[in-house]
Amino acid sequence: MNRTEALDMVRESISRVVPGADVAALGPDDAFRDVLEMDSLDFLSFVEVLSERSGVRIDDEDTPRLTTLSGSADFLLARSVPLS
Repeated sequence: MNRTEALDMVRESISRVVPGADVAALGPDDAFRDVLEMDSLDFLSFVEVLSERSGVRIDDEDTPRLTTLSGSADFLLARSVPLS
């Protein structure tokens, strides 16, 4: 997975949880919960969807890293298994 693919996966995961969200308007360091008005349940659903789509295990202590596009993409890239 490269950075573009990781960012796309994050955006698609948000769109599944918050239909109609303007994910294209998100800046790399904009907090999802502030810009998209996600509540706690939406955020937890986003984490679950992202984990399922990416195949990356996300533990509770990882969630603070998943609050922005950049943070989420960096997390996925660090945790994803490179293809050989």
